[in-house]
Amino acid sequence: MDNITRSPSDQSSQVFDEVYAKRVLLASLVIVGMGFSVLFPLLAPIGREIGLSEIQITSIIGVSSITVFIASPKWGRLSDRLGRKRVMLIGLFGFSAGTALFNSVLLAGLEGIIKGTGLFLLLIVARITHAAVMSATMPASTAYMADITTPANRTKGMGAAGAANNLGSIMGPALTIFAFVSLLFPLWLMAVLAFINGILVWRYLPEAPKIESESPTTAVKVRYSDERIRPFVIIGVLMFTGFALVQQTMGFRFQDALSLSTAETARVLGVAMMCSAAASLFAQSVVVQRTTLPPFRLLQLALPLLTVAFLVMAFSESRWTLTGAMIIQGFAMGMAGPAFTAGASLAVEAREQGAVAGVIASCGPLGFCVGPIVGGMLYQSKPELPYAVAAVMYIVLALFMSRLSRSVTSH
Repeated sequence: MDNITRSPSDQSSQVFDEVYAKRVLLASLVIVGMGFSVLFPLLAPIGREIGLSEIQITSIIGVSSITVFIASPKWGRLSDRLGRKRVMLIGLFGFSAGTALFNSVLLAGLEGIIKGTGLFLLLIVARITHAAVMSATMPASTAYMADITTPANRTKGMGAAGAANNLGSIMGPALTIFAFVSLLFPLWLMAVLAFINGILVWRYLPEAPKIESESPTTAVKVRYSDERIRPFVIIGVLMFTGFALVQQTMGFRFQDALSLSTAETARVLGVAMMCSAAASLFAQSVVVQRTTLPPFRLLQLALPLLTVAFLVMAFSESRWTLTGAMIIQGFAMGMAGPAFTAGASLAVEAREQGAVAGVIASCGPLGFCVGPIVGGMLYQSKPELPYAVAAVMYIVLALFMSRLSRSVTSH
């Protein structure tokens, strides 16, 4: 570890520093991915155990997405002023503390100490507090990756970050095997892992390179309407809205199409989700890392694959075809995510990386604010509708990108 402190003027040392920084950053993002994904298979059964309705359970996720959407750009700009590492640490330790707070309220509900509306409101407050602080991690991490990669390697860097986060998404649900200890044990374990993650980042992650600026104490702002990134904002919001339409209704689709019990649905869908995440990991860690295609072209390849996957989901009633469609979806999103992030990053200056990372990090939560609600309404009307509507959205998005392809510079 001591070798890292060698002079920056030493070219080989500088290269070694970048490799080392990437490894520490990616290891941290694996833990972050675990923290996000471990809650999803647990919240529904715990919510029912403490007497919450389905609408109350899903609204807890909804307010979290809204909070991340609002807070991410602010944390991104703050990382330009305070430094990437400092903001990452705020997010990581906040993630640990927020998880402990949320778990404590859940425990009070399970013990019958708090009930009814009071319990629900406390869970909402705890989740908002948790999301507001932990949302610092992703924009700061994305900006850090932008700082330590060259423009030519930006897409690969974002792909590696996405792959690390996706690996965590695969590993997170595996923590539910410890639910035999107690329903909350996996979540307490995640709080401990997040705290350890913060300590490791504090101790071993090198400071990101300083970006020279005429006014270093002034936060640079990048607006959603900025014409340089506006196409990517539109693409990101629509892409994640369509994805949310599908993801938040797949449990219903598997159960209804295959006539499964609740326990069978959890098991079968869990396997399908892990396969989808593995396909996304493969796309990010192998395909994106080896391709020389610019971000815009990767997006143009991913959208038709996603459209096909959604159409299969709409009309299939076979476990294997539904699982296959989820694998295609995971693979395509594995290409689209890094491409969308890298494209926006390459469109702005070095001193604006934190600001644009915050804007881009908020596109997913914005899509997940709207998508699940609309998806539920569509599914209740007709089970095929969420997938058909998502497919149409992606066809329109592909046409939009085709129109832009002449005016958007290929990076």
